[in-house]
Amino acid sequence: MPALTGRISAPRTNYAVVLRTPGAWKFYLAAAPARIGLAMTSLGIVWLVHGSTGSYAAAGSVTGGFAVAEALAGPQVARLIDRFGQTRMLPLTLIAHAAAVALLIGVTVSHAPLWTLITMGVLAGASIPQVGAQTGARWSQVLRGSPLLSSAFALEALGVGLAFMVGPALIGTVSSMASPVIGTVLATILVLVGGFSLAVQRSTAPPPAKRDHTKRPDRLLRKAFLALVGTNIGIGIFFGSMQVSVTAYAVERGTPALAGPLYSVTSLVGLVAGFVYGARRWRPPARSQFVLVLAALTISTIPLLAVETPLAMGIALAVPGLAIAPFQTLSAVLAESEVEPAVLTQAFTWLNSGSAAGIAAGAAFAGRVVDTHAAHYGFGVALAATLVATAMAAVMKVSGR
Repeated sequence: MPALTGRISAPRTNYAVVLRTPGAWKFYLAAAPARIGLAMTSLGIVWLVHGSTGSYAAAGSVTGGFAVAEALAGPQVARLIDRFGQTRMLPLTLIAHAAAVALLIGVTVSHAPLWTLITMGVLAGASIPQVGAQTGARWSQVLRGSPLLSSAFALEALGVGLAFMVGPALIGTVSSMASPVIGTVLATILVLVGGFSLAVQRSTAPPPAKRDHTKRPDRLLRKAFLALVGTNIGIGIFFGSMQVSVTAYAVERGTPALAGPLYSVTSLVGLVAGFVYGARRWRPPARSQFVLVLAALTISTIPLLAVETPLAMGIALAVPGLAIAPFQTLSAVLAESEVEPAVLTQAFTWLNSGSAAGIAAGAAFAGRVVDTHAAHYGFGVALAATLVATAMAAVMKVSGR
């Protein structure tokens, strides 16, 4: 397959051109409810379990089981999707996920033992559909070899970013004002609506791959792709440690309510930066851009070690957001260029799993560091993670195909 160079030669109306691609706007909008539902699901489990047990420890255990199962089972489900196709496998995955969530709700409201709740959480996580990986594979299918693919992935990242701004707020509002059960049900309904709407669109779905193409491990065990997964783990650690460190910073100063607004600064700036990045022409090769973006993220994290006032912290948190969205877009572009179409859904899912694993590890490690020292030491963990991610990007740049 042709490798993408990252040279963007399309005009500033890239997004309009991308969405005019036959079938593109249909599957992009169809997946929107599922994106929001997925952004609600994990937090919805926290609300659900805590509402029933009164224990954040229990809620964290069930959510942790959900996250681990999603990270481990996601690539295996993606292999089946690559093998048999989205239109065949996605409905089965959606039905399994809906059944698992229904069981989780049932055992939670009936006050079943914690191990039962964790088991149901694991089933829900193992069956949750990786809609982002499947829409990414569709973008590759309809735009393979086109310089517009970078803008398509930027548009996808924008959709995910918006979903993760709307989803948590929606689940919090519904769960607090109505009930946690209704919030979890709403999240699942949105996943089902978006997933089934995506599944029925056959014209843009990648064709099923031959059996041997999806089973051969060397399809993904390439040095450059493994380095790409490494960068996503590093960025996941960055996010996980930032979540803990920003919260600890606000609490240390007696203003815990500032934690949410401060953390959202990075996300908001990232949305704007991602929109601008996908709309402009960028001539350097994607590998070079990738290293530069991660190096910029590393440098922009350094001020977090020293700033003290909330205003200075807000500004310092805004700067890293400029690099996050380009990283996400370039990560997708490079994955698409490094692996064959037969395993592309798996590749995207492995990147998601790497990020999820990194977030969990970063939150756990930064939590210990902050408890032992202070919030600024947690930002040191984030800085170390970006250094590792930059090193992985450099390895990928020099490794070639």
